[in-house]
Amino acid sequence: MGKQEQVRLPDNAYSKLKDDEEYVPVIPAGKIVPELTPYSLFWGLFYSVLFSMAAAYLGLKIGQVFEAAIPIAILAVGTSVMLKRKNALQENVIIQSIGSSSGVIVAGAIFTIPGLYILGLDVSFMQIFLASLFGGVLGILFLIPFRKYFVQDMHGEFPFPEATATTEVIIAGESGGEQAKVLVVAAVIGGIYDFCVAGLGLWKEVVSTQVFRWGAFLSDKWKLVLKINIGAAVTGLGYIIGLKYALIIACGSFLAWWVLIPAFYYVGQHLVEPLLPAAILIRDMQPQEIFTNYVRHIGIGGIAAAGIIGIIKSSKIIAGAFKLAANELTGGIHATAEEAVPRTQKDIKMKWIAIFLLTTFIALFVFFLFGVVEMNFGHALVGILIVLIISFLFTTVAARAIALVGTNPVSGMTLMTLILSSVILLKVGLTGEKGMLAALIIGGVVCTALSMSGAFISDLKIGYWLGTTPQVQQRYKFAGTLLAALSVGFVILVLNKTFGFGAAAGPNALEAPQASAMAAVIEPLMTGSPAPWTLYIAGVFMAIILEFIGVPPLAFALGMYLPIYLNTPILAGGLIAHFVGKSADNQELVKKRKEKGTLIASGFIAGGAIMGVVAAFIIFFGQRIFGDNWTLMQAVGTEHWAESAGGEILGFVMFILILVYLYWDSTRIKE
Repeated sequence: MGKQEQVRLPDNAYSKLKDDEEYVPVIPAGKIVPELTPYSLFWGLFYSVLFSMAAAYLGLKIGQVFEAAIPIAILAVGTSVMLKRKNALQENVIIQSIGSSSGVIVAGAIFTIPGLYILGLDVSFMQIFLASLFGGVLGILFLIPFRKYFVQDMHGEFPFPEATATTEVIIAGESGGEQAKVLVVAAVIGGIYDFCVAGLGLWKEVVSTQVFRWGAFLSDKWKLVLKINIGAAVTGLGYIIGLKYALIIACGSFLAWWVLIPAFYYVGQHLVEPLLPAAILIRDMQPQEIFTNYVRHIGIGGIAAAGIIGIIKSSKIIAGAFKLAANELTGGIHATAEEAVPRTQKDIKMKWIAIFLLTTFIALFVFFLFGVVEMNFGHALVGILIVLIISFLFTTVAARAIALVGTNPVSGMTLMTLILSSVILLKVGLTGEKGMLAALIIGGVVCTALSMSGAFISDLKIGYWLGTTPQVQQRYKFAGTLLAALSVGFVILVLNKTFGFGAAAGPNALEAPQASAMAAVIEPLMTGSPAPWTLYIAGVFMAIILEFIGVPPLAFALGMYLPIYLNTPILAGGLIAHFVGKSADNQELVKKRKEKGTLIASGFIAGGAIMGVVAAFIIFFGQRIFGDNWTLMQAVGTEHWAESAGGEILGFVMFILILVYLYWDSTRIKE
């Protein structure tokens, strides 16, 4: 690719800046290259539709929404290389930014909307479409004022794992040479590895110490268990996050699984009746059931409190955003000052954000009044206030979570929203089926808003590293959101008619696990049953104590909320990053090894993500041809092997091998 082979990120792309140091992106502010073109707009919108459909099906089937940003970046880079487009780097950023709206909108919709079907309520296409659209638009608008703080002011403070992986993909594709080779090899290894385990079932994906005799004894006697998702993608995520935050997250899991679950089990031995919200006795539960019914709620309370603590600590930034908006609206900022802003720091003007927000709230009010059954003027006003306050307050929480660990606790925040919404709606007289419908629609809007704000910060960080104009990313994110919302509305209706949602819909129904959980929580609330407030309050005090002793409460609470098998491989990846950093005394050599490790980890994430999409499509078309119960494992005859003791022990062995490979390949660079 000629001169483009030399394209690389600046040395200070991932490190904190000194007082007199400035970050200059790959494409400096003074250099103009194509960004938004008919080419980038078409492919961005095309991927937004395509991946919305794929992500919705997979998410409703197994409860996991794959991140579309990395597969779209890979496809964008591949297409530009194939077509021999020159100066395609910024076009690829825009394609990725527009297209990645798909997974974001899907996550917001499938966590809540199928709950309407599970509860036996009527739902229309317009309700799904507008709830998703309004939520996505609010997520974009609420985040823009915080862009500078997260991507520029906090440069080097947050690891931004997913944004890092996506940026490495785009840079490697543009650079060619050794970087691209390392990334491609790692992507192939990670992709094949993850496809073998998750698609073909050659070994078990989530391994547990219960497979060993001593592990089974500990699980039965004291409910002590260690679980690990042995995927290459999630391990690569841990490498990029680094040991500090990976250890904090893991400690949250260890407290939940090795302290609280055994404690609940011990107390449960003396209970003769089920302890709400569960329907069975604690002594009859498995560790996973104790976690889901009780311990996870402490994590949810911790996430909510950590969010409020973050808002208090960010009060100056929030006040600054309001002050900037007031200055612009009253003409306090002159055109000359606006023109002096570098291209790479230009956002949509605050006055337009204020106008768009006002317009969105008016449209949302009309939607609540006429689009949601039996909401009167007062109910619609309450609904608007719930959406406004919770979406705005939790926007920074979602963005900070993505910046720290690459995982947005959106389902936990949405669950909290549903509980608060239900309590408030009950107070204003909206109960029963009408109340459940209103609460789930409100939850859908908030969930999508938080999902969007969390993911969009990654897009903007990618643009910051590479020198994209933020204003362009922000404007055309709306277009991707519109098409993704249309696609998701269509897909949910089709999937409901084809399969149905929830266990009660039949043997071939899609599980929709998050929506099923939301429905299970909201139904008793709207019928007067109590919520686990004691557990939420315990989580709140835990977060306050952690803040006092200097431990980031959000990362710790995330560890308590997420299943342990997702956090243990993150810790393993963080440990490998630490060992690579200690592999030599020569700091320049260590730096090169860590950079290569970041490329390999990014390749693992990219390969795992793209093969997740491939597996989703194979399963989708296979079920159309061979029947609803058809799986890849069934086709190759490994469905029973994957769940056997041999398949699980092999999973442990393969996980050790992938960790050894990550360390070995990263440290092959010699002095």
